[in-house]
Amino acid sequence: MGRSQQTFSKTEKEKKRLKKKEEKRKKMEARKLEKEENGTGGIPIAYVDHNGNLTDTPPDPSQKVKIKAKNIEIGIPKKEEIEEEFDPVRNGKVSFFDNSKGFGFIIDTETNEKYFTHVSNILDDIAENDKVTFELEKGPRGMNAVKVKKV
Repeated sequence: MGRSQQTFSKTEKEKKRLKKKEEKRKKMEARKLEKEENGTGGIPIAYVDHNGNLTDTPPDPSQKVKIKAKNIEIGIPKKEEIEEEFDPVRNGKVSFFDNSKGFGFIIDTETNEKYFTHVSNILDDIAENDKVTFELEKGPRGMNAVKVKKV
């Protein structure tokens, strides 16, 4: 005669599964009864008051603010170009320049900011510690010094 395929662990797992199913059915019936008693069903309604806070009471209509559809901006507003109010020609000092690689950095004497410059934007031959004049131009990684001249 063959052995039974039903082991102790299998029977225990089956009992747990049936117990879970029964608990789930009881919870569902309890929710249905509660729904019938309260007369409300589903998710409670949340309102937004005039300050933008969530509340469970409807907002006061007297505090309602009218907004015209044309005043609503969808998306990010365009960045306005900042017009330079100062002289576009600046003075500076070459802090580093590598002729073999063709680039260097210039420190502005007014703001002490460092600006990148490339050999294609240089009008005169320059070396480190030379005083120069230059203009600024927006580059892919920030502001670049262009039209660099030795003083």
